[in-house]
Amino acid sequence: MMRFFRGPPMKTRLKTLILRVLDGHRVMTIATNRPDGWPQATIVGYVNDGFLLYSFVARNSQKYANIVRDPRVSIAIGSDAPQPLDIQGLSLAGKADVVTDQGEFDYVSKLRLRRYPEYASLPNVPGEAPSQRIAPRPDAAGVVLLRIASEIISVLDYSMGFGHSDLITFSDRDLDLHLGSRSHLWAGNEGRQLT
Repeated sequence: MMRFFRGPPMKTRLKTLILRVLDGHRVMTIATNRPDGWPQATIVGYVNDGFLLYSFVARNSQKYANIVRDPRVSIAIGSDAPQPLDIQGLSLAGKADVVTDQGEFDYVSKLRLRRYPEYASLPNVPGEAPSQRIAPRPDAAGVVLLRIASEIISVLDYSMGFGHSDLITFSDRDLDLHLGSRSHLWAGNEGRQLT
């Protein structure tokens, strides 16, 4: 059983934590909606420009077909921690759009080389979509750049208590409203507001 607490905005702490998690990882799990109704979760590389997420995917991939049909996505970013109270991560809902502006495409390609410098030395095999996804500057004919704008984010921060999360809405590339904090009652936090 979880208890939901309403609390005051915690924008500075949450912004800092969200950006630290985004900047500190290079892969995320993205879940899309398949035509048959089943969710499809895939691990992909990503870069972020502030709170916006970007990912290169093959034009012939199932996830791209799913996003063209339904742009709603769910994303999870995090990793294992040696101590349970060190767990931090993000779970978010957002919408994916295809980047069509060449300037934005080039800018994100440069961001990606900073995040993945090892990609600069990989050979580029023309016409092969898998190699194009990791090319220093992917060929737009076989690869799509997705821009993902978050709408709702659940911020996991177990340093605030085991099972602690903050649920916030997100708009105009900035935190909008802190909806509240949640703590699992089974974690010994019964009745204690954690915000």
